[in-house]
Amino acid sequence: MNLSTTYMGLHLPHPLVVGASPLSDDLDLVKRLEDAGAAAFVLRSLYEEEITNEQLSGFFFSETYEDSFPEASSYSPDLGAPPGPDEYLEHLRSVKQAVNVPVIASLNGCTPGGWVSYARLMEEAGADGVELHLYHAASDPGASAAEVERQMVEMVTGVKRELHIPVAVKFSALFTSFANFATQVDAAGADALVLFTRFHKIDIDVIELEVVRRLELSSSADLDLRLRGVAVVSGRVKASLAITGGAHTALDVIRERWLELTSFNWFRR
Repeated sequence: MNLSTTYMGLHLPHPLVVGASPLSDDLDLVKRLEDAGAAAFVLRSLYEEEITNEQLSGFFFSETYEDSFPEASSYSPDLGAPPGPDEYLEHLRSVKQAVNVPVIASLNGCTPGGWVSYARLMEEAGADGVELHLYHAASDPGASAAEVERQMVEMVTGVKRELHIPVAVKFSALFTSFANFATQVDAAGADALVLFTRFHKIDIDVIELEVVRRLELSSSADLDLRLRGVAVVSGRVKASLAITGGAHTALDVIRERWLELTSFNWFRR
C-alpha cells in the first residue's frame, strides 16, 4: 500500500510524524525514532514569553542585590548573558545533522517582532519548516473575538512574508466559529493547519498554597474532537491538515487515514 503524502509542501513516505514533545530532545532517541520509520520531526516549542520572563528576572535580580551593601559586592552572582534562543537553535542544528528526514521547528511567540525574528532564526538554523503555535489568553473584555483573530491572522501573514520555508499553524478549538478562523489563516498563506493544541492545566496546591501547572497525557478519546475539526475544514482550505494528540493505536491511525482519503464529505451536509 502506498502511504506517501505531501505535508506543507514536504514529500513524506507516510503521514506519521513525531509531534512536538520531549521525544525530540534526546539525539539518540531521535535517531531511534528515524530508524523506526518516523517520516519527520516537529521539535518542541520555543516560547518567547518564557525567554522574556527569564531575561527580566535576571535583570531585576542583578539590579536589586548587586552592591546592596559593601560586603556583598564580591559575592554578587555572575548571571552571564540572559537566556535566549541559542540553545534551541543549536539543538535544531544537531537534529538536522543527525537525521535524513524533515525537521520542523516550533514557535510560540507573544509579540509581532518576536514571531518574525525567531521564525527567521529557525529558518537560518536549517529548519525545513516552522510550526506557529497560536494561543491568545483573551482575558481583556474590551477586545472582541474579531480583533483577537485579526491580530493572529496578521501575525501569520507577517511570518509568511519573511520566510522562504513552509509555515504550519497550530491552534486550539476554542473559537466561536473555528471553520471561519481556519479559512482566514489559510487565506493568510499558511501551508498547514495543525489540530488541536493541548493545554497545560492550572491547579492549586492547597498544602503548599501555590499555583502548579500540570499536563495530563492524551488518550484515544481525544481523537474525536480532532477528527471532527478536520472534517469541518476538509475540502475548504488549500493548506495541509494535520492531527496532533489522541493517536495511540493502529486503529486510531487508520481512522485518520480514512478521513483523509474520504474527506468526510457527508459530515458537512
